[in-house]
Amino acid sequence: MTNAQGTNVAVSMAAHVTTPHPIQVNACNPERNVTYNYAGYTPGFYPGYAYGGYWGWPSVYGPMYYQPTPSQNPTLGIDYVNVTSAVMKQIEFGLIVRGALVAEVKDVGTFSPGAEIKHKFGLSPNVFPIQTSYAKCVPLKITFEDGTHWKNPHLPAYRASMYGHPPHQ
Repeated sequence: MTNAQGTNVAVSMAAHVTTPHPIQVNACNPERNVTYNYAGYTPGFYPGYAYGGYWGWPSVYGPMYYQPTPSQNPTLGIDYVNVTSAVMKQIEFGLIVRGALVAEVKDVGTFSPGAEIKHKFGLSPNVFPIQTSYAKCVPLKITFEDGTHWKNPHLPAYRASMYGHPPHQ
């Protein structure tokens, strides 16, 4: 790359933004039975009152996705570690079942390098039945404390049917 004077300018990006896998997911547990509680998991980010018990955020694809509270809803337990050297502030995960994206969840907090995080999130009952398929949780988008962003270079295929208004309670 050259600047206006025609000299070479090095373009550098923070290492944590170019890391192919900034999060190590140790466990991905979608659970339909709301009475079961994984030991050591605490509720992920929930910002207070939500209309009808759901929070809506723009997905990595653009349309809104809605995340119910973990109370009285199926849950997704994710055990993960920040494997970069930078603090993460916001992470959006995708739940992949049978090769398709079936849900998105958002976690907000201070996720320090090397710290193990065990959070559970509410899921729509429409995610089930998963049957005997292997469920995989992948980071879709990350915002770091320094304001930089990481986006998964291998996003799962977009499924328009997954997005839209939640059911009214």
